[in-house]
Amino acid sequence: MSSDVSVQGQVVIVAGASSGMGRSTARLLAESGAKVVMAARRQEDLSQLQGELEARGLEAISCPTDTRDREQVERLVRVAMDHLGRVDALVYTTGINRPQRAISVLPPETWDDMVATNLTGAFHCTQALLPQMISQAGGLFVYISSGAVRGPHSAGVAYMASKHALKGLADGVQFEHHRDGIRCTILVPGLTDTPMLNDRPIPTAPEQLAAALGPDDIALACRFVVGLPKHIWIPEIGVRPVGIL
Repeated sequence: MSSDVSVQGQVVIVAGASSGMGRSTARLLAESGAKVVMAARRQEDLSQLQGELEARGLEAISCPTDTRDREQVERLVRVAMDHLGRVDALVYTTGINRPQRAISVLPPETWDDMVATNLTGAFHCTQALLPQMISQAGGLFVYISSGAVRGPHSAGVAYMASKHALKGLADGVQFEHHRDGIRCTILVPGLTDTPMLNDRPIPTAPEQLAAALGPDDIALACRFVVGLPKHIWIPEIGVRPVGIL
């Protein structure tokens, strides 16, 4: 049985592909031979990335999608199926945080929006894709969590609660559908230099930023998981920068 790590020919939906980890992951998967379906809210950014990849002869399509909206997610799955005939993996990188994040100042509407974006969108994507993946006897879900779930943290209660809950989603789906060839992996990155850091109420210290991971580092981890043979299941991967605990 082959143990090669390869994404060649796989169809992968990357949710959150317009920036940060998602953009790097979509680009790297396409460069590595995957057929990538890129989803995010910002159509202009998706179109720019699609044009960049197509100009290099790589296979990628974009589908503007707000994962908080079930109908838009179902359209995303239809687009992938209509164009490519199958979906082998979902990489859910979509996530937001806000400066007003402490429990004492967190507006209820911000809580709702963050939970909808960080967690409910992953649920919509998972539930919409499961029937197709089960019918093809296998599929992979990769959910991007956060090192903030490791213990008390300044990331804020809505962010931490939603990122913790991704583990529950992954574990529940894995338990219910492991016999259908379904695999769920939680990827837990440490400090990563992405646009989300701009939403911190206190700017990240320059020495920490200099030591942080980059989006391309997370993309490498995603490609590794997606490229594993289908008989291998990795429940969780932690990816942390050296020098930052």
